[in-house]
Amino acid sequence: MMRLLVLYNPPEDPAAFDKHYNEIHVPLVKQWPGVLRYTVSRNLRAASKYYLVAEIDFADKDALRSALASPAGQEATADVAKFATTGSVSLIYEVAEV
Repeated sequence: MMRLLVLYNPPEDPAAFDKHYNEIHVPLVKQWPGVLRYTVSRNLRAASKYYLVAEIDFADKDALRSALASPAGQEATADVAKFATTGSVSLIYEVAEV
């Protein structure tokens, strides 16, 4: 399994970030083909390096590549700059159960 992990820096305006993320970005990502699981974790500590962590799982590399190359994948990738104005980090991992 492959995982796209996106770490979002603390936003200047958390309410605006949350509104855009939940109302615009999440629906875009949910259109991606091949998504097996999509979870979001919010950091509850005030002084934290990351505000939100998104994890999107796929069966394999090809499924992840296809999702990112899809129209919804390209639109969601471009959308990040609209709400994550303080930055984000995207990582891709191979996931194994232990």
